[in-house]
Parts: sequence; structure tokens; C-alpha cells
Amino acid sequence: MFPNQSKYNRYLIILIVVSTAIRMFIAGTVELGNDEVYYRLYALYPDWSHFDHPLMVGLVIQLFSLNLLLHSEFFLRLGAIVIGVVNIWLMFRIGKTIKDERTGFYAAFLYVTSIYASIISGTFILPDTPQGLFWLLSIYIILYILPHEPAEKNVKYLFPLLGLTLGLGILSKYTTVFLWLGIFLYFSFYRRDWLKSKYVYLALTITLICILPIMFWNIKYDFISFAFQGGRVAEGSFQFHPEFFFREILGEVFYNNPVNFVLIVIAVIAVISEKLLLKICCIRLIILTTIPLIVTMLLVSLFRSTLPHWSAPAYTTLLLLAAGWLDQKKSGRIQQFWLSASALVFLAIIILGYIQVQYGLIIKDKSADYTRIGSNDPSLDMYGFKQVGSAFEELVVQDRKSGVMPEDAVLVGDNWFPLANYDYYAASPLGMQTYGIGDLNHIHKYAWINREHGGLKKGMSAYYITDSRYYHPPDMKFKAAFETVEPADTIQIYRGGKVVKRAFVFRLKNLEQVPEDPLSGKK
Repeated sequence: MFPNQSKYNRYLIILIVVSTAIRMFIAGTVELGNDEVYYRLYALYPDWSHFDHPLMVGLVIQLFSLNLLLHSEFFLRLGAIVIGVVNIWLMFRIGKTIKDERTGFYAAFLYVTSIYASIISGTFILPDTPQGLFWLLSIYIILYILPHEPAEKNVKYLFPLLGLTLGLGILSKYTTVFLWLGIFLYFSFYRRDWLKSKYVYLALTITLICILPIMFWNIKYDFISFAFQGGRVAEGSFQFHPEFFFREILGEVFYNNPVNFVLIVIAVIAVISEKLLLKICCIRLIILTTIPLIVTMLLVSLFRSTLPHWSAPAYTTLLLLAAGWLDQKKSGRIQQFWLSASALVFLAIIILGYIQVQYGLIIKDKSADYTRIGSNDPSLDMYGFKQVGSAFEELVVQDRKSGVMPEDAVLVGDNWFPLANYDYYAASPLGMQTYGIGDLNHIHKYAWINREHGGLKKGMSAYYITDSRYYHPPDMKFKAAFETVEPADTIQIYRGGKVVKRAFVFRLKNLEQVPEDPLSGKK
């Protein structure tokens, strides 16, 4: 079928086809998560940068959804599916670069069986999705460059491309700066001659040019994004929290697949004991571009709550060392054992996860509180919003016909989630505008969206939706702002024939006091 290809190239094609089919199925059948519906706003209201992250994830959504012309879950996630295919191929190419085709195939295989790489960033649409692409492209380029001398024509012109991929990576997610850190650490420790090359600084200049949108936007808004991200890891007292640390460790093990995590640990131990048979320059570069990020996040987790995917790109890169360790094993049974175990664990996790989200057969929330049912089932963050949207549409249509609410009523909320969920599933299908009311740290992007809509005005009426997963009825700021706040409907959300969550709709009539713009103090 492929006469000019090696067996590992054929295996790679099969791996890509199977992986893509699985990811496409999940992308088309699972509702969007809290983060995904929020990042849809980056595409809907594009800007040079955003409160939480840079602009790249919004551009990816715009590109693959044809500027939201195709706005279903599948097309909002299509960028992740396509980028996932490219990343599998890149892992193969990088593995081949550091050793041979078999190492490349093992690297691609372990990438596919990583929960983070295949599902979290390879199926769901997050800032990690484009970051993963530019991260691996940068690794590929720099690993190709390292064995050569600075004056060689066939490599020095790759540095502008490296500067571009690193710049685009930072435009995806700030943690890509750890790649530049690792590269300069490598040059400082092992190849100081590269520090004398003008092409290195040309690459750095190109990266700085790429991130100008971030800088200009943050200057305009008093460096608000940097302050927010810095506050997530450094704000407040440095009180020791071992539970945060252990949660981070367990999250890293789970996100990267427990089997893959063990392989990474074994490979790192082999590096330390000088038993890993890979090019030494490749080993050093991989270690220096990964370990600083992992150690930084682990140290932060001793004092602050962190998320495991913050360091996940580093673990993805370390899979290259794991693939090299597998390749040097002489026994095919050892290789088969580890690859089979990794695949089985991956399949078990995604099958059980899918069953839980769609059918709720594993985690059974036993909350008896009427307004808290489902609060202990995180899978409900990706289920039930379509049901709410359908019932909400019926309510709004009836309210408009009866004159209970005006045609131009809007949706309001005081936290970016689940407001973004109900924006996508309930308000947008009706052409209804959505506003955030509250402080910036809670409404995030909605502070800018409010301005896009022209701001709230006296006399406006609104709907407010909360649910039993995060039950939070309209508080005093809503009651003080609107003439009337009244319950409108309770929507039962069914899964497997049973009520698993409830959504509570409120009518807020006649805005009397316009809430303060949380950006009023910004430039």
C-alpha cells in the first residue's frame, strides 16, 4: 500500500487515523467545557490580547470555524483535532532526529496515549492547543540545529524560524518563555560559541516582535493580564499547603497517563546514571527546557493552588526520553508491555470518562439538597447545557408573547463560568446579548464584552441563570440594581432518565442603577 515507506511510517499513519477518529468522535458528541465556551469569546470578540491569555487560541477557533460561521462543538474544536495530527507527526520527526524511526514511532505513540496531549489539548480547544504546536516545532528546530556549528549556512538561517515559533508559542501561552530559558541555559553551559552568533539574537528579536501585541495591550490596560497571572502563583501569604503539592503531583501523573509518567521517571533516572543511549546534546537540551518548568510549578504548588496542565508541555517533551529508553531495550516483550500498558490505561480513562459524562454510571452524586444536586459530580461541567438552552428558549418565547419580558432582554451573570456556558447554549441561539456584572477577577473577558455591547443602560431587563453545580442566586448587587428580581423557572436536567442537575432562571426587571464598569480605572 505504501511501497516507499518503512514499516514505522505505516504504523504512524495507522496511529494518526485511529487517534483522529477517536478525537473527532469525542469532539462531536461531548458538550463544551467551562474553559472552551469561555475561549470561544476570544474568537467572537477578538483583541490584541485578553485578560487571561494571549490571542492565539481565539485565532485558531476563528480559522477552523470560518470565523464562527460553523459554531457547533465539533467545529469550535476542529483546530485542536488538526493540530493534534500535526503534533503526532512532529513527535515522530523529533524522535527520528534524536535517534531513529523506531524511537520516533514510540514518541508518537506515547504522545497519543497522553491524556493531556490527546484529549485536554488535542480534542478540547484551549490555549494549550496552539502552544503545543509551536512548542514542538521549536523543539524540532533547535534539536536539528544543536549538533552543528554557528557558521554553517544550513542551520544559521533556521534561527529566524525558531524565533518565530517561540514568539507564536508565547502568543499562545506565557509559559512558552521556559523554552527560551532552556535554550539559553544550554548555550551558557555547553555551547557558548552560539552566544556569539548574531542569528541567536535575531531569533530573540523576532520573538520580541511577535509578542508586541501582548505588550501593547497590557500597556493600555496597566499590565492587567500579567498582574492576574502573577497573582495566581505569587499573590498572598506564602503559607505551606502540602495538599496543593500532592494534588499537583497526582494531577501530573493522571494528565500524562500513569504509565507514561513512570516511563518518564525511568528515562530521567537513566539520564542521571548515564545509561540513556541518545545524543548527549539532545538529552541536555530536553532536560534544560523541561525540568525548570516542572520544578517551578511544583515549588509554587507548595504554597498556591496550581493546575497540572501548566507544566504538561514539559512532560510531553520528556516523552522523547521515554521513547529513547524504550528503543534501546533489546527485548521486544519489554517494549510491547510498556506500549500496551500505556494504550490500555489511556483507553480505560477516556472510555470511563466518556461514560461518566454521557451517562453518569461511575460517579453518583448523592446530594439531597434541592439546589445542590450534582455539585459533587465534575462531569456535569460538560453535560446538560443543551437541555437548559432548549427549555430557556421556550421560556423566553413565552415571556415575550405574554409581555412579561421585553424583546431586548439580556442575559447577565457575575462569574465567567457558568455565564459563558449559558451565553453559548442559551443566549446566543436567541440572539440575546450577555453581560457580566461584578469585579474583574470574576467576570474576566465580559468586562470588555460589556463595552462592545455599549454597556448596560437604565430600564434594561435581564435573565439570570444559575445551576445546582455552582448554585449562586442573584445577590445584593443585582437586587440593588434592578427594580424587581423574581424566580422565573426551574429546569430539570436529566441523564439516564434521572434528574442530575437543576438550572434556576430568574427575571431581573428594569435596571435602575447601572453597575460600575470594572475597567473604569484603566486607560
